[in-house]
Amino acid sequence: MLSVVLLSYFSGNRILDVFGKLSEVLGNAQISFELIIIDDGSTDNSFQIAKSLASQNSNVNAFQLSKNYTSHYAIFAGLSVCKGDCATVIPDDEQQPYDTLIKMYRLWETGNEIVIPYRKSRNDNFFGKQFSNLFYVLMNSLSEIKYPIGGADTFLIDREIIDIINEKIHPINTTSITEILRLGYSPVFIPYERQKGINQKSRWSTKKKFKLALDTFISSSSFPIKIISFLGLTISVFSFLVILFYLYINLIGNKTFWGYTPPGWISTVIFISFFSGLILFSLGIIAEYIWRIYEEVKNRPGYIIKNMKSQ
Repeated sequence: MLSVVLLSYFSGNRILDVFGKLSEVLGNAQISFELIIIDDGSTDNSFQIAKSLASQNSNVNAFQLSKNYTSHYAIFAGLSVCKGDCATVIPDDEQQPYDTLIKMYRLWETGNEIVIPYRKSRNDNFFGKQFSNLFYVLMNSLSEIKYPIGGADTFLIDREIIDIINEKIHPINTTSITEILRLGYSPVFIPYERQKGINQKSRWSTKKKFKLALDTFISSSSFPIKIISFLGLTISVFSFLVILFYLYINLIGNKTFWGYTPPGWISTVIFISFFSGLILFSLGIIAEYIWRIYEEVKNRPGYIIKNMKSQ
């Protein structure tokens, strides 16, 4: 059975449309499914519609979060209550073609435990595209996670992966796709063209996008810490060499170089730079320990032994 987690936020009757199309597409493909509706703190009648649909269909369950946590936390909530042999996530805007569900499911049937569809192109505005492209370039360059070109925010995962996410991942300041990609399994990537979908204003504000980008980057990269250490060490070494050179020209060499006599305050600046570099370097070392504490309190697994079940 396939668990389909529907992310609902002010969805209204779109929930009924999605269920109808899912029933048609998956029914024609003879794929048994359950629909898990996660209402992300809507204040309209979305959850009432979801509950009504669940009362009329045995393969539908509706849950409501206590407030709007954003979709990435709603995904964790959906995975925690789904009962399928595999699970996928869909938004309510129908921008992801339904046939990708069939493709992902067929790949799962052949033994692939993680299948990730990625967008071949984006229909965002110019600045949105540039921000997204820059983000994924930085993530792929500076973190241990490698995203597909164009990014990805949905997936189909096997029950083994679902259980790992539920039991071993602490869903705070991170995203499901980030945790899935860092597990060490071998995901299969499939491209798709984003559909026009529902004509509605994006509910991802610039503030939410920036926070998501920051959480994702910090949760999967120690680059900011390493750059502090590198910067501090570089400044210290450079300042130390300048100190040696300054001592040489004042004690032994010619005090005039290229027609310029170094004023007395330069020595003060050099020593301040030297000790500032030492402070940055020391902070970098301390931050390395704090980073390890941060990794520890997230309670991620130290290793995962794959379930070597027969395919």
